[in-house]
Amino acid sequence: MTDETAANVEDTPNTPLTRRDFLRASAVTAAATVVTGCASRPRTRRAPAYLPAVPLPERIRVGVIGCGGRGTGAARDCVKASPDVEIVALGDLFPDRLDACCQWLSELGPAMQVTSDRCFAGFDAYERVLACDVDLVILATPPGFRPAHLRAAIEAGKHVFMEKPVAVDPVGVRSVIGSSELALSKGLAIVSGTQRRHQPAYLETMKRIHDGEIGALVAAQCYWNQGDLWVKLREPGWSDMEWQCRNWLYFTWLSGDHIVEQHVHNLDVINWALRAVPIRCVGMGGRQSRIAPEYGNVYDHFAVEYEYPGGVRALSMCRQVGGTSDRVSERLVGTKGTCDPHGEIRRGKRVWKYEPEGEPVNPYVQEHVDLLASIRAGRPLNEGKRIAESTLTAIMGRMSAYTGREVSWDWVMNASQLDLLPPRLEFGEVPIEPVAIPGQTKLV
Repeated sequence: MTDETAANVEDTPNTPLTRRDFLRASAVTAAATVVTGCASRPRTRRAPAYLPAVPLPERIRVGVIGCGGRGTGAARDCVKASPDVEIVALGDLFPDRLDACCQWLSELGPAMQVTSDRCFAGFDAYERVLACDVDLVILATPPGFRPAHLRAAIEAGKHVFMEKPVAVDPVGVRSVIGSSELALSKGLAIVSGTQRRHQPAYLETMKRIHDGEIGALVAAQCYWNQGDLWVKLREPGWSDMEWQCRNWLYFTWLSGDHIVEQHVHNLDVINWALRAVPIRCVGMGGRQSRIAPEYGNVYDHFAVEYEYPGGVRALSMCRQVGGTSDRVSERLVGTKGTCDPHGEIRRGKRVWKYEPEGEPVNPYVQEHVDLLASIRAGRPLNEGKRIAESTLTAIMGRMSAYTGREVSWDWVMNASQLDLLPPRLEFGEVPIEPVAIPGQTKLV
């Protein structure tokens, strides 16, 4: 970025937003239909429940909302997905993130069409990106902001690629489902960053599972156990809000905790395999190694048992603890065999392994290929309700672990009023909620 650009974003007005201004959560309609090749519930044969897609012009103009590493990476992947894509607008809470994103995206050559008057900073940056002449937006801010950003994008008539997870609490999940229904009625596409759903090995293996190759599913396990991630120490002059947003992984209102922010990938695979959402769950977890103030109020380990229809139980484990061994995987148990959904099925001594044909597919690019192709074909993908359900699967596990209470799907989807957003979104004081203590933290 030039000095002129930096001055432009530094001078961007930052009007405080209230919770009502920001979220505008919509009510959930349980009968919504999701149009996607990999629905989380069995589909009946019926006429397609979509409107023809809002068409794309010859040159697809893309805006990026959230310009950190993931937003920048998604912009690159979108450009790789089609020679017709141009990145034309950027929005982020912080001007320095805009500077860095512009530098990273400069390698895209002619596809990088952002000018200084289309770089926006502040809590209202997403609205200003949406006011630009863009056809599609990439939503990659911390997940706590996702429900409002999605709603605004769909109301503005934009196709959406949004990163997972899509909310941090049940109120946000219901908003996302409402926005997905609105997108369906407007012919707008929504694809989420659950790249396993666009990965050939998973797609082929899941087809075999659903065709009965390992029989009826009776149990499942999923894991995301790993070491430490990055952490941002507080710097002089940073307000509570600035530090928390820059260090967002470690505050539940921003990330949902790592069971939601990261482990949602694995839980989404289990919902996909079982073609259902859990009936109830009971979980535990804690904060044993990451206890310093810079780790906010999140846990460092969880273990949750989910019960699905038919008595199927799934064990979920996730951990972010330095010096530990890694395991990131899923496993399914059927009446005729077992399966690693990433490309292996075992039936006794018989083993099937996925063998790719041709060049390897990058699933991070493929999800953008599928998004754009669905719009061009007039059959817009809508993954919103599905990823909202997988996000809520992770949220209910966190809520159970935080409180020590069993949590049912019906209650968390329809009755819970948990809303983690601060009352006002503005730079200043934001008290940190205490670390949850099972048996003391209330279920809301």
